[in-house]
Amino acid sequence: MEFSVIIDPNINDWDLVRYAEELGYDRAWIPDSQMIWSDCYAILALAAANTSRIKIGTGVSIPGTRIAPVTAHSIATINQLAPGRVFLGLGTGHTAMRVMGQNPMPVREFREYLRVVRALLGGEAVDYTYRGRTQEIQFLHRERYYLNLDNHIPIYVAANGPKACEATGAYGDGWVTIGGDSDEVSSRLEQIQGGAQAVGRTIGDDFFTSFLTAPSILRPGDKLTDDRVIDEIGSWVTTELHFFYEIWKKAGEPEDLVPPHFANLWQEYVSRVNNYSLPENARFRQIHLDHATHLVPEERKFVTPDAIAASALVGSPDEIIEKIKEKERNGVKDISIMPSADTARKVYRDFAELVIPAFR
Repeated sequence: MEFSVIIDPNINDWDLVRYAEELGYDRAWIPDSQMIWSDCYAILALAAANTSRIKIGTGVSIPGTRIAPVTAHSIATINQLAPGRVFLGLGTGHTAMRVMGQNPMPVREFREYLRVVRALLGGEAVDYTYRGRTQEIQFLHRERYYLNLDNHIPIYVAANGPKACEATGAYGDGWVTIGGDSDEVSSRLEQIQGGAQAVGRTIGDDFFTSFLTAPSILRPGDKLTDDRVIDEIGSWVTTELHFFYEIWKKAGEPEDLVPPHFANLWQEYVSRVNNYSLPENARFRQIHLDHATHLVPEERKFVTPDAIAASALVGSPDEIIEKIKEKERNGVKDISIMPSADTARKVYRDFAELVIPAFR
């Protein structure tokens, strides 16, 4: 089992990557969302120049805001700074798109995007369509090393739906997921295998699988209602609340899409959104405020014990270790943690000291 951190993408706090390296983490992911955070590739460049061991990459980069050749060239440029330590995480763009009032990229377009990026990072010439015109493209004068394609850059795909999982199998080197019980993880891995087989690929034992979560380690006497626990994982829990609200609203507000762990406070949250100062067509700017990095004080009430238990990785060190071992038995190879930004250094350290040694 490997362990990773997801960094708050603040250009002023890039040294969190160096700190994670010092603590012994294997990997640092830098999220990509242009309306909220600093640019992920700028942070990666600073991290690449100031670390020596930890693997670094996007977590995840968004195709709807960067055309495929640009994404390939950006991550390959970072690979020149940190050869062999770089990976590319890609996803359809839940946050980066929704904070502009747009939808994530459709799976068919996403699959094509993966195809182009995979070929370019492999040094191949590939047909690429831009604004209706298709041309064969390829990186030029590689011998000048403006970028590095010599060291393989793995692509890790964030996917949950069947078609996205099939695309992961067709073009990805790994898979990133959030939530889901053991049966769901197994089912999605089968879909990934099917997608690989459909294009003549074989998914080997080196296929990477990462589970994203937020942890809080409980000491004797700690409770899920304690301020420290809520401070550490509250931004993660409310990010899930925002996601489910968006899905529920777009689907026509069906009752069966309300998660059980938010059910008791669902109408109160709906009322909160309805009372936002912006008109309905602009409320996405308030819904996703401080997304995944800071807990909005007015939303603290929604971080209940039920929501914490369902959304985050919380328990005593032994309980967390056992939960991770269960993930490992189900095929997960990496646990990636994203505590609230204000508590990140402490949580990284606690997790490194109390959990990771059980797997070393």
